[in-house]
Amino acid sequence: MRSSIDRRECHPTYNIRFGQLSGDLAMMHLRRKRKAFAYITHGRRILLLFHPDHPGAGFQVPAGTMRPGEAVEDSIRREAAEETGLTSLEYVGVLGTQSFDMRPFGRDELHDRWFGLLRCHEHTPESWEHWETDPDDAPGERVSFTLRWANLDDPLPELIAGHGALIATLRTSMTFDDNETQP
Repeated sequence: MRSSIDRRECHPTYNIRFGQLSGDLAMMHLRRKRKAFAYITHGRRILLLFHPDHPGAGFQVPAGTMRPGEAVEDSIRREAAEETGLTSLEYVGVLGTQSFDMRPFGRDELHDRWFGLLRCHEHTPESWEHWETDPDDAPGERVSFTLRWANLDDPLPELIAGHGALIATLRTSMTFDDNETQP
């Protein structure tokens, strides 16, 4: 014989677990933001960035909010150029998408994220500084970034707030040109 708790655990018509439904309802009330993430590679390396003015932010990849009506590819390209200064990147495509709950990071937001792959064919230093001018989330300000290449064959530093969500996908799905020169 099932207890009353067991009978109420799952709705008989819709097969929805009530505990799950309450969690899903909480997510429905979060403000949704569309985000573009850029995995920029050069050979077997990925470009990481760091905010020297906000060291607690940790390592991340170029990313930002998509503008209303902006196509996914355009947004990924724009964010990559704004945050790195690199303008002649080859757009390969979208590696995947993800919904990411930002409440553990103090934001009542749900991010719908598109992770795009771009390839860098130009020569760059191992690391460099770049200033994003007039970022969307801080109009009129300049944001400093330190950028550096990290080898995808080695363990990467921990990336913040789900920025590394598709690194394993990148590693397994990408073919690398072993003859490609270092950046």
